[in-house]
Amino acid sequence: MAPNQGFLHPPKPCTLSGHGVRLEPLSLSHAEALTRAARDGELWNLRVTSVPEPDQTANYIQAALDGYQAGHMLPFVVIHAGTGQIIGSTRYHDIITSVARLEIGYTWYAKSHQRSHVNTACKLLLMEHAFDTLGAAVVGWRTDNYNFASQRAIERLGAKRDGILRHHALRRDGTVRDTVMYSVIAGEWPEVREHLNYQLKRHAC
Repeated sequence: MAPNQGFLHPPKPCTLSGHGVRLEPLSLSHAEALTRAARDGELWNLRVTSVPEPDQTANYIQAALDGYQAGHMLPFVVIHAGTGQIIGSTRYHDIITSVARLEIGYTWYAKSHQRSHVNTACKLLLMEHAFDTLGAAVVGWRTDNYNFASQRAIERLGAKRDGILRHHALRRDGTVRDTVMYSVIAGEWPEVREHLNYQLKRHAC
């Protein structure tokens, strides 16, 4: 890819499916089901995540849709393919078209689907679409410096730790977090894809 070349195709709403999950464009019609998913584990009580409180789900979705209209987000709802149940949400964010960069984040799953194949499956689908269809040059992640579970999950994907942004963003409790940054560049993607497919095959066994 030539320097400063943008995406081959601009990110736009689409459905991604495979490996037992389906990612569909997020809409306000998903508010009730997303609230039920968040209640599985009362995820809004976790200090280091962005899961909405039950009465804030519609606002959470609207903010994501506003981000799409502004051109820097593309949000999805996560559906368990076997049951059709909505189990969480994820999105592309901080989309920078001029350098073909985007990040994957705002990701959360109902507690009963954590520590399963779901996260690996979703990340594989999102990276496949980003690198193989959109032509991304880099896919990034960011997480709270105290969200050690998220850091381990990102590292298991094969992402490289880029560094830490000090005193970077507010948490929901008003404290200021450091942000840990990760990325996978296009040249690393073939090996990362093989690694993720291997992880999913191990789970299937």
